[in-house]
Amino acid sequence: MSGRWSYGPEGPTLGELTPEQALRHLELIFRRRPDGMLQGELPGLTPGPGTEPDETRAYVPGADDVRRMDWSATARTGEPHVRLTLADRELTTWIVLDATASMDFGTARMEKRDLAVGAAAAVAFLTERAGNRLGAQLVRQDGVQRIPPLPGQAHLLRVLQTALQRPRGAPGPMPCTLAQALTALRRAERRPGLVAVISDYLDGDWQQPLRALARRHQVLAVEVVDPRELELPAVGLLTVVDPETGRLREVPTYARGLRERYADAALAQRAEIKTAIRAAGAAHLRLRTDRDWVRDIVHYVAAQRRRAGGAA
Repeated sequence: MSGRWSYGPEGPTLGELTPEQALRHLELIFRRRPDGMLQGELPGLTPGPGTEPDETRAYVPGADDVRRMDWSATARTGEPHVRLTLADRELTTWIVLDATASMDFGTARMEKRDLAVGAAAAVAFLTERAGNRLGAQLVRQDGVQRIPPLPGQAHLLRVLQTALQRPRGAPGPMPCTLAQALTALRRAERRPGLVAVISDYLDGDWQQPLRALARRHQVLAVEVVDPRELELPAVGLLTVVDPETGRLREVPTYARGLRERYADAALAQRAEIKTAIRAAGAAHLRLRTDRDWVRDIVHYVAAQRRRAGGAA
């Protein structure tokens, strides 16, 4: 598989496709997923109609369904017993997608925004099961766009189609941050579920909201990185712009000492991000714009299943 949006080595990037083409391509990639990746079924927390076995108790005539009869317990005790089950509970998956100005950057195969949408598609398609619901919080230039969770393939495709839209606001102060989006989701969604937070995590105020969210939900933090954020090329005097504020700065990349200090600072920053995500109790997946992102996701899921004792 290729890290580009088509399987050929010279295939188009997401930004070169129309939203309809990109959506179709994402669907084709993840409809071919190995069965069992990112399973979405969760056992219920209270007894009720379902499939997961729970405790056994004495049969109550007229109140219990004879189809629930536990013949092993009946034979062992000499009295009729029924087997209770745990209520089945669908999984609610939330995608918190950072689509702020800092994500409109990429020097390799794609922009960080494109890779973030790809990661969102992976989570959406790989958790799709009958009864499961998908919702989203898209952190955009003008605030957070909330898409309520609903089941069904048509809704899943609508969520991804909305994420593919690329409104470009003028650089300036952000009215809403990733931290505020996480806090709003924690307050609104009380039912435990899966939350995938996809961002470059360059906004430094997200640690505490992420920790609070992970107390109730299973959280997967997907960190999106471009190689130029890790090291500077020697290209002479480079003019850079802060996409969030529009501020310009000239960087003398011909200075070896400056490039080394930049690389050291970037490495330390990424280490801090990783430590903060782990400290919050969230799982961590780092994706890069210069790597085969589909293969990295597959390897990550396989590793998680092995740790859980499941087959890869």
